[in-house]
Amino acid sequence: MGQPSVKRVFSAWLFALFGVIGMASTAQAELRLAMFEQAGCAYCIMWHNEIGPIYPKTPEAAVAPLMTIDLRGPLPEGLSIKSKPVFTPTFVLLRDGVEIDRLEGYPGEDFFWGLIGKMLREQPEWEQSLIEKGGVEG
Repeated sequence: MGQPSVKRVFSAWLFALFGVIGMASTAQAELRLAMFEQAGCAYCIMWHNEIGPIYPKTPEAAVAPLMTIDLRGPLPEGLSIKSKPVFTPTFVLLRDGVEIDRLEGYPGEDFFWGLIGKMLREQPEWEQSLIEKGGVEG
């Protein structure tokens, strides 16, 4: 047998390349919503009373599960934020541990859902979660 044809080598190379690209596109980044809080924070308590029981049951939590972080404690390993939060609560949207957006303070239940929703609607994971559920919402 002779050497493989250029066409065959090129086809094999393309097949391998598209396989790698396909695997990379199916790997999903992890979104998390980090809530920085501190003891005695009245707005943190309000959030925990008004939103805390509901959040884990929402589409928002399905896309960006909540993690709470003590403002005065060390930053959990693997997290990278643009700056240390000053106000509590501060909600930081993370992709693979890296800050991509933030909401400082708790503006009340009605405004919270709109502002967090806006942050999440800008992320590809939000649309993907809607597609997986069989519908597209605003």
